Amino acid sequence: MSTLEIVAALLGLVSVWLNTRENVWGWPVGAVMVALYIVVFARVQLYADAGLQAVFFVLQFYGWYEWLHGGRARTRLLVTRTPPQLLLALLATGAAGTLLLGTLLGRHTDQALPFWDSGIAAFSLVAQWMMARKLLESWTLWFAIDVVAVGVYWSKALHPTAALYAVFLALCVVGWRDWSRSMRVHGAPDAMGEHVAPVDAGSTAS
Repeated sequence: MSTLEIVAALLGLVSVWLNTRENVWGWPVGAVMVALYIVVFARVQLYADAGLQAVFFVLQFYGWYEWLHGGRARTRLLVTRTPPQLLLALLATGAAGTLLLGTLLGRHTDQALPFWDSGIAAFSLVAQWMMARKLLESWTLWFAIDVVAVGVYWSKALHPTAALYAVFLALCVVGWRDWSRSMRVHGAPDAMGEHVAPVDAGSTAS
């Protein structure tokens, strides 16, 4: 356990909580968090996770922009469902990334738990892109990733980070609930282009 890891874990908690609230400040807070985790993961030879954080750093700014301007006519992005065909393609991409990265790291580095760590990395990239596009199913994928991550990080004695991901499990449930409510209230068009009528046109998301 290190002070750096504790600070990164606390920032991660704040970032995800803000994401559940559809608050765009979750993205800049997340950028600081992932920058710290590059160092944390590299120190314990989880290179896939360290590299993942570097990509996440870029995705934080992509998500920040998309949430502000990614909607119709460059307006605020609304929550939508993921089309089944797109969801299958994204899951296949995550699986392929896991196999490729796990094989490379297992053969050419002293990477610990190469396939488990690579699975976290590959599917986290998919889930992060989905979150940047406000796709509701991103929370389901994050839940599955977090279950695996708790075990991996605990086994590497990253106890604050393992505890953080355990809390993330609960936040995934909160995120799904709140984003579902937001989608109903705002009458967002779903990802297939169909318009979903708002439950109450005078309501606002909490």
